[in-house]
Amino acid sequence: MPWAGGAGPSASLGLHASLRFARWGGLMDELAVRVGTLEGFYRWVQVERMRGVPLLHAALAVEAVGFVWGADEEGDAVAEGVLITPWFMSLVRLPARVLPHGGRVGGRFVRAFGTERFDFIGAHDEAIGYHETCALFSPMGGFTDQALARATAREALALTRPQPQPQQATPAVLPARRAFFLGRGGERRS
Repeated sequence: MPWAGGAGPSASLGLHASLRFARWGGLMDELAVRVGTLEGFYRWVQVERMRGVPLLHAALAVEAVGFVWGADEEGDAVAEGVLITPWFMSLVRLPARVLPHGGRVGGRFVRAFGTERFDFIGAHDEAIGYHETCALFSPMGGFTDQALARATAREALALTRPQPQPQQATPAVLPARRAFFLGRGGERRS
């Protein structure tokens, strides 16, 4: 079935399907291309593979939330975030380049995601290559609209990527003036 005017999902990827990264620090536009390909693929799945499936939630759409570059166990770039679809919401680890499945489809792997570790399951499609998912919700009947699903995805990410807490400044003990001038370094009294 055609996808974006091609013979299948990978036909429309062109040059983007063969992105290569010298170092994983990649630019944000490379992240946007990779994540956009992920969203496009799942939109295609929704229309071509999931049409008529009762668990599709009509008020929801495919949306990638909060994707940032992380690293896999070998130090290679992996886009990490949450994927919302009308039938599931999952944490996703998507390598920076399209990779073969390497016999890992259906395998379970404990992976770091932010400050936490989760069980991920390997998946593959020629359009996006090998990737790993960790289910958060399926089906999506508990969500009233896209805004609630997005807020939930952001909260899940916030729990796995806590912001550093500001350091509490400890007040310096100031010597009393008389002790300071007499060279005794005494502490100030209140």
